[in-house]
Amino acid sequence: MSSVQMTLLKGWARWRSILAHTSPPKLLLMGYLSYMVLGWALLSLPVAQEVPTGALDTLFIATSAVSTTGLVTVDPGSTFTFFGEIVILALIQMGGLGYMTIGSFVALHLADRFDRLRAHATRTAFNLPEDVDPRGFVKAVVFFALACEAIGAVALWVVFDASGVEDAVWSAIFHSVSAFATAGFSLNSNSFEGFYDHSGVVLTISALSLLGAMGFLIFVDFFRTLTGRARYLGFTSKVIWRMTLGFLVVGTAILFVAEPTYQAMAPEDRLLASFFQVMTASTTVGFNTTPIGALAPAIIVVMFFLMIVGASPAGTGGGLKTTSFAALVGLVRSTLKGRDRIRYAKREIPLERLQTATASLTYYAGLLFAATFCLLLADPGLPFDAVMFEAISAMGTVGLSMGITGDLTGLGKLIIIILMTAGRVGILTFGMALASHDESRDEEADNELVV
Repeated sequence: MSSVQMTLLKGWARWRSILAHTSPPKLLLMGYLSYMVLGWALLSLPVAQEVPTGALDTLFIATSAVSTTGLVTVDPGSTFTFFGEIVILALIQMGGLGYMTIGSFVALHLADRFDRLRAHATRTAFNLPEDVDPRGFVKAVVFFALACEAIGAVALWVVFDASGVEDAVWSAIFHSVSAFATAGFSLNSNSFEGFYDHSGVVLTISALSLLGAMGFLIFVDFFRTLTGRARYLGFTSKVIWRMTLGFLVVGTAILFVAEPTYQAMAPEDRLLASFFQVMTASTTVGFNTTPIGALAPAIIVVMFFLMIVGASPAGTGGGLKTTSFAALVGLVRSTLKGRDRIRYAKREIPLERLQTATASLTYYAGLLFAATFCLLLADPGLPFDAVMFEAISAMGTVGLSMGITGDLTGLGKLIIIILMTAGRVGILTFGMALASHDESRDEEADNELVV
């Protein structure tokens, strides 16, 4: 073996040792940051730009794509070339499937390896229960995603071609991947406002978004039930179904009745518009068929709530997650009824789940407060409600905006970039990744010295 090969092997062994001693949250953050930097470099190439674009704007777009947020400071469809659009789509796909999913899938098929480090990090990334095998889950995730995106692309191509959309095939592929990954990136300058009354487009995009946002875990669980490996759907899957359906039904009814700008529409168009905007907020996909800035203040509050709760675990969406919200609801109800144990839907919630949900909400509130404060300092001329909406949208990787993204100062854009990164990694996981060390180990060491 040559000296060069020996050096490479030693370098690889050292790198593996460093990774083995890196916590899963830090590993996830490092992985997503590497995707963002790579995307930034590729989008900065002249061949990727239709018009010259600043470094901060290309970084913003790369971060938004990897985090599957969809907030943009420039119009992707007119700013980037076909090569640039391919780069954005690749970043969306990698961000939607997840850092550990891509790496683990490649490792499984090239080397048939799935070590403890990957297994632990995959469980952290998708918040998997102990009875779910990470190895099989990764394979199911990739095949399920590709199948949904392929079917969605064909369906969108049919309706786009019939509607006279330019480059219907590429537009269908791009928007199918973007919808399933709940990225919200569109080649149209006004998202899907031109299709607000087109049931084919609305329902196809909604189906793709819901499939991605409800989480891969629920469909794996459903498949296990169909094949007889399990008799019933798991408790987590039932909670996801109930929460998702409840938000869609109640939210659609509120917008249908209370949004003034929808009242002039025909009843069927008003129903489509109401459903789509509730769906796009709760799944964090970020598309829109009507201008968000024109919504009534009361409806904006509803959108706040839907974006904060967000999608479901093990999916492509962001937010606190429906399961965390269910745990917090169980905590409040059990406390009000004086129960000594916390229950939701007649099932006891484990203490560690309650701890995670409570910590997530607390960290989320603290980060939102700090981000809104800093954004208002950086951009004092912008309306408070629009700034808060932007912060919530970035943290939940939603991508909806009241129209201020392009007006942010350089500092404001950097703050949103940080929030989008935190939302992609997971709000609580982001906090854990930034933590310097485990204080419980210090306490254990102190106890050992005392004893």
